Amino acid sequence: MADLSAGGAGAGKRVLLIVSGGIAAYKSLELIRLLRKAAIGVRVVLTRGGAEFVTALSLQALCEDRVFTDLFSLTDESEMGHIQLSRSADLLVVVPASADILARMAAGIADDLATTVLLATDKPVLVAPAMNVRMWQHAATTANIATLTARGIAVIGPDDGAMACGEFGPGRLAEPEAIFAAIAARLAGSGALAGRHAIVTSGPTHEAIDPVRYIANRSSGRQGHAIAQALAAAGARVTLVTGPVSVADPSGVSCVHVESARAMHAAVEAALPADIAVFCAAVADWHVVTSEHKIKKSGILPQFSLVENPDILSDIAHRTEGRPTLVIGFAAETEHLLDNATAKLARKGCDWIIANDVGAGSDVMGGEANEVVLVDKNGAEHWARASKTAIADRLVSRMIEVFS
Repeated sequence: MADLSAGGAGAGKRVLLIVSGGIAAYKSLELIRLLRKAAIGVRVVLTRGGAEFVTALSLQALCEDRVFTDLFSLTDESEMGHIQLSRSADLLVVVPASADILARMAAGIADDLATTVLLATDKPVLVAPAMNVRMWQHAATTANIATLTARGIAVIGPDDGAMACGEFGPGRLAEPEAIFAAIAARLAGSGALAGRHAIVTSGPTHEAIDPVRYIANRSSGRQGHAIAQALAAAGARVTLVTGPVSVADPSGVSCVHVESARAMHAAVEAALPADIAVFCAAVADWHVVTSEHKIKKSGILPQFSLVENPDILSDIAHRTEGRPTLVIGFAAETEHLLDNATAKLARKGCDWIIANDVGAGSDVMGGEANEVVLVDKNGAEHWARASKTAIADRLVSRMIEVFS
């Protein structure tokens, strides 16, 4: 978790918090409390919809600064002005980000103070979506999120869970602590890894059986992609080597798309040298001796010959020349999590192992959240369940400590 105390990560920086409409707007009050406790300045823009759920007086009392609401306020324009307001903070944060404001951001609409400020800013932007599960899964929202991430806007959440509308699923606002961690990491890490090159692997690999079939796993690529995005936000030059996934490529990242473990290994080798290597991909341990033609059902079970794939993590960690300063592996386990992760750390020769339980009911592979244990030579550190974006931000904060 990022430092919550005064003088911690991001202390002395300023956030412009935009509170849009939605029942989750009340959580913005707790977020302001966390930010102020960390000595991060907060100024608030409250939309007309947001004002239906929280009051300007409540927000002002917590942030100890003015709350702005009206694009055409003569007083506000003479004393601050929406252009200056949009650029006076180090980071703009939209909490909650409703489907409506995301759509207007994607379309470049500027018809109120919030959207005008977002369009006029030259500072980084982080959004925390919150909406009904059907709205979140609608093709229009999916397209809008893809558009915004392609422009470099960071997204945290949403989480799975029960919602005020009575439905359950993705769409619930990320918890204030997770949003705070993402904010603190971006404020502290902006430019901290400038001049560093990071290689990240993500997603599954597909190992062909014949021209139409393959062996794969349930990795979604969400964690690896989030790590690549967080590294880019910290100023690193990032090469993301990804297997087949449905999530969008992170913005500001050089992406290499591969299918098999052997192709991933070659792409990683080609991307060297690097300062940081994060091996998050769920790489198949074996590939099949592939049939040239589609295998037909004949009443006889086919026999497959398996060949061991290259061990990408071990190969890079054990390099005698050109080894990255920091090599991080992942361990997806279904039992004896800590024992297996500790053994893997020693066997692979890496610096850290990020271990997680992917057993039945964990909802980690393919899910939006993760719960991990960081294992290094000094022991193990448990990180409570959080969004994969928050886990990525926390991991990159630890990397920054190494290189600082």
